[in-house]
Amino acid sequence: MSKNKRSTVAFQGVAGAYSDLACREAFPEHTTLPCPTFADTFAAVEEQKAKWAMIPIENSVAGRVADIHQMLPHSGLHFVAEHFQRIHHQLLGIQGTKIENIKKVYSHVHALSQCHKILREFGIEAVVHADTAGAAAEISAQNDRSVGAIASILAAKTYGLEILKSNIEDEDHNTTRFILLAKQPIDPGLNSGPVVTSFVFRVRNVPAALHKALGGFATNGINMTKLESYMVGGTFTATQFYAEVEAHPKSPSLENALEELAFFSREVRIMGVFSAHPFRSQLAKKAN
Repeated sequence: MSKNKRSTVAFQGVAGAYSDLACREAFPEHTTLPCPTFADTFAAVEEQKAKWAMIPIENSVAGRVADIHQMLPHSGLHFVAEHFQRIHHQLLGIQGTKIENIKKVYSHVHALSQCHKILREFGIEAVVHADTAGAAAEISAQNDRSVGAIASILAAKTYGLEILKSNIEDEDHNTTRFILLAKQPIDPGLNSGPVVTSFVFRVRNVPAALHKALGGFATNGINMTKLESYMVGGTFTATQFYAEVEAHPKSPSLENALEELAFFSREVRIMGVFSAHPFRSQLAKKAN
């Protein structure tokens, strides 16, 4: 593998996307690799075109990224880190235009929904685009002063656009959580500080199976920070769960909890063990 590939982070989207920005902020010394789809992003790591993949999984305003939890277990990759990216939306236009000139604005549906206030204030029509950076690229090519885009500062720099108004998001907590994926697992170690363990499981189709399966986490004092369900195999009776807990799998308490979970489950698979991001402690302080 060349040196360039060893220092490359793949992301889904085009240059200037928020995922691109997250890669650059988390790894400023690395090169970023745009990929058309999530599957292409996973493949870039599997085929050693990139060392890591940076994948968004949830947003504090829009919720979880659609379909990604169904794709991750089949990616063949391992969770090795997490990154929390504060999302600041910018209203962009071509050089020389003013915000009063903008009649339509293009962006991803989530970005548009996160900027209702300014769109109502200026009477701007929202037009859904496939992604934020792609919208920025399109209005740059159109060179139309009546059309704007909602995207990142990086997109403005990438496509030579002017920032007409900064930080236009409705909520000041707008943050996206990303998971860093690698071909090989990286265990931070049992005594390395706060650790997160991510795993998927399917309970047996019997009454109270989920209640019994999760009982071991309560009795062993394990804090479960996430539990999500989604349908698998196109059937309404088979449900897979994605969970995250604050503990290392080699700790006696989590070992016991996972053993009890396995007893009531058809499948338990650890997706990754990684150090908790410092942003988590900030959230805990705000909650208290």
